[in-house]
Amino acid sequence: MATAKTGSFYLTETVTFPNGSADGTTATGEIDLGAYVSVANGQAIAIDQVDFILQQGPTYSQTLSDMLGANSGSISFQVADLNPGGALIRADDQSLVASGALNIDEANNIGSETADFYPDNYGSSSLSEAFLVVNDSLYLTSLVDSTTIGAQDVYVTARIRCRIVKLSNKDWVAIAIQSTASDN
Repeated sequence: MATAKTGSFYLTETVTFPNGSADGTTATGEIDLGAYVSVANGQAIAIDQVDFILQQGPTYSQTLSDMLGANSGSISFQVADLNPGGALIRADDQSLVASGALNIDEANNIGSETADFYPDNYGSSSLSEAFLVVNDSLYLTSLVDSTTIGAQDVYVTARIRCRIVKLSNKDWVAIAIQSTASDN
């Protein structure tokens, strides 16, 4: 299907929730893939893995108890290969690359970060198990839910392990059709 043109490398994007950001606030960042994706050359990005990292304040700590302004709530995050317009998308949307959430229940001393097993980590390094992107951008969207952000800014970072691959004409067209078909 695809042949690797490069070894693995990382792309990152960070969005910031300023302190006091209200319930329902979203933040979106864009990763430009224009230098990697080429229709003329049949070149695409193969995503092997996506990791999400949440940090806060000027020291970039990961203390859960200080991230939120209330005792409980969550911060959700997604990477998509089509612009979701600042909103989160459903899990069955073909443009969803990876998603997860940080859930905090400070009163009960519970904090958990969940990243969907699929599609966040595709398993082996085989290109047949990678998420192939032919669009020229990726989008990181994050949402504060059922709470406010605490006294310090919170940063949500997506760290994406990927490779540049060459696709056959048939595969390029098939992926492009699938990608645009999910654009509502």
